[in-house]
Amino acid sequence: MAIEHRWSDGQYDRVPQLAADLVHRQVAVITTIDGSASALAAKAATSTIPVVFRIGADPVALGLVASLRQPGGNVTGVTSLTVEVGPKRLEVMRELVPTATVLAFLVNPTSPFAETLSKDVLAAAKILGVHIHVLHASTEIDLNSVFANLPQLRVGGLVIGSDVFFNSRSEQLAALTVRHAMPAVYQYRAFVAAGGLMSYGGSLEDSYRLAGVYTGRVLKGEKPADLPVQQSTKVELFINLKSAKALGLTVPVSLLARADEVIE
Repeated sequence: MAIEHRWSDGQYDRVPQLAADLVHRQVAVITTIDGSASALAAKAATSTIPVVFRIGADPVALGLVASLRQPGGNVTGVTSLTVEVGPKRLEVMRELVPTATVLAFLVNPTSPFAETLSKDVLAAAKILGVHIHVLHASTEIDLNSVFANLPQLRVGGLVIGSDVFFNSRSEQLAALTVRHAMPAVYQYRAFVAAGGLMSYGGSLEDSYRLAGVYTGRVLKGEKPADLPVQQSTKVELFINLKSAKALGLTVPVSLLARADEVIE
C-alpha cells in the first residue's frame, strides 16, 4: 500500500488544490486529519472516493454528513472535543492565574470557526468576570506582532484558539510565550513539550486511532455511508511545571491532580 501525503502547512487557500490532486491520482480513500477545511475540500472534490475525516466540530452543521448515525454519501469519520472545550481552556487559565482580570484570546481570522470560537470564549469570560481581548493571527509575522503588543494590553494570560495554523506553529508559539513571559494555554501536548505552560483539549492519539481504524475498514470494502460518525470523548490536560516556576506561578494542587501528565 502506498500513502500519498499532502500538508497545507496551515494555509487554508491551498487545501482545495491538494484535495483535487489526490482525486486526480485516483486514490482508494482520502483521510483528512487536520481539521474541517480539508474535510470540506475533500467532500467538494469527489462524490465517489471514500473520505474519512477527523475534525473538532459538528460534521452535520458543516454539511459533511446527513446525520451522525447515518452519514450517507461517501463521507464519514471521527469528531474530537476541540471547539467545545475552548471556553474550558479559559476556565483552566483563570484557575492557574486567579488574580488576572484581563486575558487575551488568539484566533486565526481565516478559520471557518473564528467567529464561533470568539463568541464562546467571550461568553465564558463574562461568566468568569474577566475582560477578554480577541487578537488575530494567520501568519508568522502576525504572531510576532501579537506577542509584542501584549504588554501594553496588560494581559495576565493568553488562551490560544484551536486552529490548524497554530498546530503547525506549536514550537514557535511556545518559544514566544517563554520569551515574553506570558502564561498561555493551548489544546495539544506538543505546545507544552516545547516549553509552553499548559494544554487542554481532545486527545489527538485517540481520535487519530479511531480515524485510522475507519480508514482500514473502508479499504477492506465497507462503505462510509454504513459507518456512523464516531466521537472521541477523551480530553487531556498537560502542565509544564518548569515553565510555571519560570513564570513565578504556583500550580494549584487541584489542577495538578487533574493533569494527565506533569512535565518537570
